[in-house]
Amino acid sequence: MQRVRPRHPAQVIALGFVGAILAGTAVLMLPISRQGPGGATFLEALFTATSAVCVTGLIVVDTPVYWTTFGHVVIMVLIQLGGFGVMSFGALLGVLMAGRLGLRARISAAAETKSAGFGDVRRVLLGVLKISLITETVLAVILTLRFITGYGYPPGEALWHGVFHSVSSFNNAGFALYSDSLMGFVADPWICLPIAAAVIVGGLGFPVLFELARHYRRPIHWSMNTKLVLMGSAILLAGGTVFITAVEWTNRATLGALDPGTRVLAGFFQSVITRTAGFNSIDIGQMNPVSWLGIDIMMFIGGGPAGTAGGLKITTFAVLYFILYTEIRGEAAVNIFGKRLSRSVHRQAMTVVLLAIALVVTATMALMFLSDAGMEKLLFEAVSAFATVGLSTGITASLPPAGQVILIILMFVGRLGPVTLASALALRSRPILYEFPKERPLIG
Repeated sequence: MQRVRPRHPAQVIALGFVGAILAGTAVLMLPISRQGPGGATFLEALFTATSAVCVTGLIVVDTPVYWTTFGHVVIMVLIQLGGFGVMSFGALLGVLMAGRLGLRARISAAAETKSAGFGDVRRVLLGVLKISLITETVLAVILTLRFITGYGYPPGEALWHGVFHSVSSFNNAGFALYSDSLMGFVADPWICLPIAAAVIVGGLGFPVLFELARHYRRPIHWSMNTKLVLMGSAILLAGGTVFITAVEWTNRATLGALDPGTRVLAGFFQSVITRTAGFNSIDIGQMNPVSWLGIDIMMFIGGGPAGTAGGLKITTFAVLYFILYTEIRGEAAVNIFGKRLSRSVHRQAMTVVLLAIALVVTATMALMFLSDAGMEKLLFEAVSAFATVGLSTGITASLPPAGQVILIILMFVGRLGPVTLASALALRSRPILYEFPKERPLIG
């Protein structure tokens, strides 16, 4: 009898996400999930479920109009499941119900959360749960009170809107219960700033949050990962705010019609959201094409690793920057914050970037064959899907079915990460017991 080979952790994670997406698709196809007669089509349900589980926020139907309250609850559950991590959520249930974890569950959860070791998994999972619940609860309370006092919502409706948007914000999903996303609150700092804060917290990544909780008063003890994420986040948030605000300042279709204070607030909010959250307080489709290109870059970089954000991750981009800086200076080793960077990290960073660029370019070219929309809009859509952002220039629903399937694939690969997916597809590792002689080609 042939022995069954245990699956690679990356394969288990990928299969877990596939299972969650298919289960969500099946539930969203039920008539109870959709307003009006009949249920959603398979593609509508599949796209929405993928967008929710992969915490993206792209939509092909109007979320508040098309889905019932039951459908909204399903979407929120899928967002929470996808943001926490499918395998991590399953392992957490094992911790809470049985008080222990099997080896396979430990391995899968450790791979998904990037834990330091199997012994850390239980502590990490409970820590992730604690951070998620605290952040989402605080934001839900703030939003609920604001909806009641500022907009006259009944308490029940205000609570529901507060909870839904808090889950969507912290998990960087970008689903909203308003047809125009958050454009109706563009001038309200009590809505925009708390949501932006939750997006930033979720986008930093759980390893950074754990380390800040332990050593927030002693930066000298922060790891290279934490320093890179915090430094990169600050630079991107400030730079993105200045860029978007400056470029759109006189555009009356976006910021130009607002008072100066609101323009700065909207510019900051949209800069935060490009870090893979997907809400919008201004009309993305009316932005200057230069803004689209700048947002493409910010979306592609993304947030911190092992969190709810997508994209390449700040650490990957930072590693490439320091490799370039070191090469220009003619130094032998890449040193960051007084520590030498492992050469294996060089290869991993370049692999992730090249795979991501190849995937986005290929998808954009395929979309150009399928749609008459301009290349800048199709590129924006492809980057938004791959980086699990959810921002759109308004063409998602008008894409042909084949184009929507391409976006589904991009969202799935973007959530798992190109390297994770490649590892999941690899049947086995192939160690090489010999080396070829060295030779150097001409570069440049």
